[in-house]
Amino acid sequence: MEKYKIELKWAFIFTAMYLLWMTMEKLAGLHDRYLEQQQLISMFVLVPAIIIYALAIKDKKKNYYAGTITYKQSFMSGLVLTIFVVLLSPISQLITSYIITPDYFANVIAHTVKSGMFTQEQAEAQFNIKSYIITSIIGGLVTGIIFSIVISVFTKSKTRLT
Repeated sequence: MEKYKIELKWAFIFTAMYLLWMTMEKLAGLHDRYLEQQQLISMFVLVPAIIIYALAIKDKKKNYYAGTITYKQSFMSGLVLTIFVVLLSPISQLITSYIITPDYFANVIAHTVKSGMFTQEQAEAQFNIKSYIITSIIGGLVTGIIFSIVISVFTKSKTRLT
């Protein structure tokens, strides 16, 4: 486990960032008054997410690999970070849904039914804790792998021709 201490630390930082983001969305009214804008605004969480991934891999490069890292090592670090983030995602979804914004599902169901986007049954099937946990796991895996692929291109050490 010592080998993955850096990734675990950054997974907790990532989770804290996500919970802070959800709190800010709630306080800004994006989970009730301005619900129709929430989906668009939520996309901006990708900015701090990418920054955290980049900082995590740079941390691994500097403090575990002594400043020299291969693409594979960088990618594997990002992949391990992704696994830890995904393992923590159900907990962050539960905290968000039951503590930060307990009325969110009722609000989004009412909004989508009222706007004609879904029937009541469709909205209830789409907007619930189980659905959001599954989505956070799948979304976390996909985005984490993509982040790791891209960031590793920029964090790998340059090789010199001799």
